Amino acid sequence: MTGWTSKTPTALLLLNDGTRLEGFGLGATGHAAGEVCFNTAMTGYQEILTDPSYAGQIITFTFPHIGNVGTNAEDIETVNMAASSGVRGCILKADVTHPSNYRAAQKLDLWLKARNIIGISGIDTRALTARIREKGMPNGVIAFAPDGRFDEAELQAALKAFPGLEGLDLAREVSTTQTYEWDETPWVWNEGYGQLADPKFHVVAMDFGAKRNILRNLAAKGARVTVVPANARADDILAMNPDGIFLSNGPGDPAATGVYAVPEIRKLIASGKPVFGICLGHQLLGLALGAKTEKMHQGHHGANHPVKDLTTGKVEITSMNHGFAVDSTTLPAGVAETHISLFDGSNAGISVDGKPVFSVQYHPEASPGPHDAHYLFTRFTNLIRVQKGLPEETESVPLAAAE
Repeated sequence: MTGWTSKTPTALLLLNDGTRLEGFGLGATGHAAGEVCFNTAMTGYQEILTDPSYAGQIITFTFPHIGNVGTNAEDIETVNMAASSGVRGCILKADVTHPSNYRAAQKLDLWLKARNIIGISGIDTRALTARIREKGMPNGVIAFAPDGRFDEAELQAALKAFPGLEGLDLAREVSTTQTYEWDETPWVWNEGYGQLADPKFHVVAMDFGAKRNILRNLAAKGARVTVVPANARADDILAMNPDGIFLSNGPGDPAATGVYAVPEIRKLIASGKPVFGICLGHQLLGLALGAKTEKMHQGHHGANHPVKDLTTGKVEITSMNHGFAVDSTTLPAGVAETHISLFDGSNAGISVDGKPVFSVQYHPEASPGPHDAHYLFTRFTNLIRVQKGLPEETESVPLAAAE
């Protein structure tokens, strides 16, 4: 791979505190600026790199061996293939080895290049992670030049020009621009993905940067899903006569996206239809209900985040990816905090008293638990079942009891 065996550095990472790190490039050439975060997951790097919630960010992988199982056409989370997944780059510790997995179809280097994602290896990711934990997520610029020559004045200018994620509406960049139907169900070993044959409900999903596996899990619960753009109007959504409304994950500052999304979400809440939000959808729901959101110091990015469900007392291991959070101290009367992070006590879920409306900050479709949080899809469809006069299904909840 270009530059990997050379002793001359072919990639740079510059941070806005003056830090300058040299390494070896992979993927696309050129440079890109973004917010530098870290992700602690040990698996799922392809899903992480295609998660639209990472738009505008450069991901530092704390697990040293990234790329060792290659890439394939199935483990992609981006729904809107016409748009970039939005991630600006990736930072690795070790050189990528030859892929060793029966599902591997392409090396990570070539896959990154095809998706215009810049990578840098040979970085002390432990030191960089410690710096982010101590000082917060910096803005940075990542660059790859096969000849090892860089115009550092140009890179510094790009870094200075990057505005940061606060005040940035990125949902429009990754959202679909056309309404479409979704009926694909989750992957099964030796079978691949399935297709919903007998839908029981109709759910409209507002796409702020939706992940495929979230839509698959909705379909697995019997929902025919209609996906609409982030700027869809509530009147148009309700005209589709949905049984429930889903607010998807996504990137950027919820307050910026909320300028156009929050008024519509308030109308959807007022309709009385069941509403379920995840990640950015959770934050937008919080804003619509009168709470405030805040920028986090280092964010939550990983697949090992313990969350307590205050409604059951159970603890689940979850996948998280967010740099903003709902400020639980601003939740108005009638809105309950249902989940909290056991890492830092930050809000991880809310519900509305007396209404079929709730949301969570984490990603229940991901499987670090592995299925600790899948009950939330049942909780959502049970709200629909109640309104339709159908018997409820039993929630499958994690076994670990909170102390």
